[in-house]
Amino acid sequence: MMPRRILPLLAAVLCAPLFPCQAQSEPDGEDRNQPKELKVEATKQITLSYLLALPPDYEAAKDKKYPVMLFLHGAGERGDDLEKVKVHGPPKLVGKMKELDDFIIVSPQCPKDQWWDGEALRALVDEVVKTYRVDEKRLYCTGLSMGGYGTWMLSCRYPDLFAAIVPICGGGEPKHLKNIKDMPIWVFHGAKDTAVKIGESERLVEELKRLGNDVKFTVYPEAGHDCWTESYANPELYAWLLSKAKE
Repeated sequence: MMPRRILPLLAAVLCAPLFPCQAQSEPDGEDRNQPKELKVEATKQITLSYLLALPPDYEAAKDKKYPVMLFLHGAGERGDDLEKVKVHGPPKLVGKMKELDDFIIVSPQCPKDQWWDGEALRALVDEVVKTYRVDEKRLYCTGLSMGGYGTWMLSCRYPDLFAAIVPICGGGEPKHLKNIKDMPIWVFHGAKDTAVKIGESERLVEELKRLGNDVKFTVYPEAGHDCWTESYANPELYAWLLSKAKE
């Protein structure tokens, strides 16, 4: 005698030829996927720590307005230690070069493992303009390496913000330069730069010239990536900036 527990299975097998199962119908192939679009205004929160250097006569000259220099550091100074921002450029030279005494110098620090965010930088400039006695016709931006890229990016995104820019050993997208074709620009690069090839600046300078911009381009024949030390030590750079103002 067969074990009782397999009888139902045996019965199903024996009955299969007499009562064949009806095959399930295949889907008719109708694609129910519908293209849709959602537009959302998303907000993000970014914290920017920054150094602020006011001119030495700021408190005494109550009726005086000052130009602003926004300085963007390179990739090596990212993080949460503001002392690192003083390693290069204007924040390093504050108090050592009298030419910097004419500016309100704003030096933000990019968070670790991030790149310069245009929206956050614009908000920072707006905050400085709102809080301090600023000559709004004389807002300038400069930066080195990653900060050079940031300078190109920020000025192209907000072409009405700055009176002049000084990108140093940076790069960007030539297609955006039409936005700043009339802006005073002084570009610096080392010919022997292996970190950011000089071609990154050359192609932008060439496009600006094609657009009719009288761009200044200083190339240091023997310099590598660090062409910013010599550039920021040059008093002519600051005199040139101060000579530029929006109409």
